Amino acid sequence: MNSLDWAVLIGYFGVMVAIGVWSHKRVDNVSDFFTAGGKMPWWLSGISHHMSGYSAVMFTGYAGIAYTYGVTSFVTWSFPIALGIAIGAKLFAPRINRLRSRLHVASPLEYLKNRYNLKTQQALAWSGMLLKIVDVGAKWAAIATLLSVFTGISLNQGILITGVITGIYCTIGGLWADALTELGQFVIQLLAGVAMFIAVVAKLGDYGGFFGVWDEPALQGHGKPLVGPYGTVFLLAFLFIKLFEYNGGMLNQAQRYMATANAKEATRSARLSAILWLVWPVVLFFPMWMSPLLVDAQKPDGSDSYALMTEQLLPHGLLGLVIVGFFSHTMAMCSSDANAIAAVFTRDVAPVISKAARGWNDRAGLLAARLTTVAFLGLSMAVATQVNSPTFKDIITVVIKWVAGLMGPIAIPMMLGLLKTFRRSGPTAALTSWAMGLLAFWLVNFPISWNVEGGVPLQYQVSIPLAVSLVLYIVIGFVKPEDTPERDALLAKINGDDEGPDAAAAAVPAPAQSQDAKVVGREG
Repeated sequence: MNSLDWAVLIGYFGVMVAIGVWSHKRVDNVSDFFTAGGKMPWWLSGISHHMSGYSAVMFTGYAGIAYTYGVTSFVTWSFPIALGIAIGAKLFAPRINRLRSRLHVASPLEYLKNRYNLKTQQALAWSGMLLKIVDVGAKWAAIATLLSVFTGISLNQGILITGVITGIYCTIGGLWADALTELGQFVIQLLAGVAMFIAVVAKLGDYGGFFGVWDEPALQGHGKPLVGPYGTVFLLAFLFIKLFEYNGGMLNQAQRYMATANAKEATRSARLSAILWLVWPVVLFFPMWMSPLLVDAQKPDGSDSYALMTEQLLPHGLLGLVIVGFFSHTMAMCSSDANAIAAVFTRDVAPVISKAARGWNDRAGLLAARLTTVAFLGLSMAVATQVNSPTFKDIITVVIKWVAGLMGPIAIPMMLGLLKTFRRSGPTAALTSWAMGLLAFWLVNFPISWNVEGGVPLQYQVSIPLAVSLVLYIVIGFVKPEDTPERDALLAKINGDDEGPDAAAAAVPAPAQSQDAKVVGREG
């Protein structure tokens, strides 16, 4: 990097902070901070939903998969996400929006107290928060890895720089700041991605051109959709995982649906995000598929291949823009995760563990939300320094094995609990499926893996915990149905058509926060 690249990077950081300061004026209460008061346009929500699903892992871990295996990086990652979001556009997006518009909640998990019980809500809240700390830690490590390639600064210094900048704007402006910065980041990464695509295509004339390049020995097998550990079982498992994760199971995407004005707008938002996930990653991945022709990766997993290719092909200025694109993805995802976890802690956890939290007014609740955001970012940055330790091994191991493997047991009770089809599944089904799914993850990754030559294959490490949770949630619902009139009434509000008779009933104002707090206190 030279002074021009640094100017682009510093200018980007300055704009992000300025957006956060401007967004501060739009945040008057907790609802504004966590769900934008239900006033976010569907197109902004859709772009924000799309951007909050990316991070620098795309340019490190998945760049390594693309370098080693080729097209399977798209087929087994962004394609399942696009398909999962498209399915969720009708199945989950409108129902999640009704959590805010009809139940008047500010956290995706608030409804679980009435859908199941307080114990279930707390189990999912605590495990979800802990998993997100690890997940975001991997994202900080990924962007710090890229920053070290370009600037030579240490990983810990890179983690600190990106974490502090992100913390400033998302703590000040809440979800509005997240969404507006993500819009700016989308434009930046659009320019950066197209620049890199053109630069790589321009080099392909030496290798037979755009279509002939696939015959090159370095790209043998790179055109196959399913190769190596990324086979059919992995693809199907990932499709189910991403169906739950990217429609709200990991919390931050659920907030984008909640932030729109109504269920119809949430559906449009999801469809836009699905289209972007289907089209845009092809532009980003193509240079990565070509990378074996252009660079020799220095890391065994090829995770530095995209960064090396960027240095080699782009002039200064554009190099800075692409680096900004790396930051934009990571900061978008991490800031949205921080906001989601702050919502879960201040709305779902704090009122249970603290009597004072049950009486918070708007000002106190907003202060708690901002302090929680800072605390979450700090913890995730601490985890980031340990990502390459023997426990986690590397960035892509954290993202695929730990996060994807553990997400299913947490997301299944939350997501399927929205649907009338599973109304018979109550607290017993939810808690059992959650606990046994976590146990299955531990068994396939440790005791069983130790006794299998080469360890349990990755596709089973990811799929078995999800399968165990899904089967138990459904089966226990039939064996021990726990549907009650109160739970059926709640599901009627979530599932009722917006123009139907349920819409009028849903318009009844929600009880004040202090009344909710009293109920929590009694149940606790």
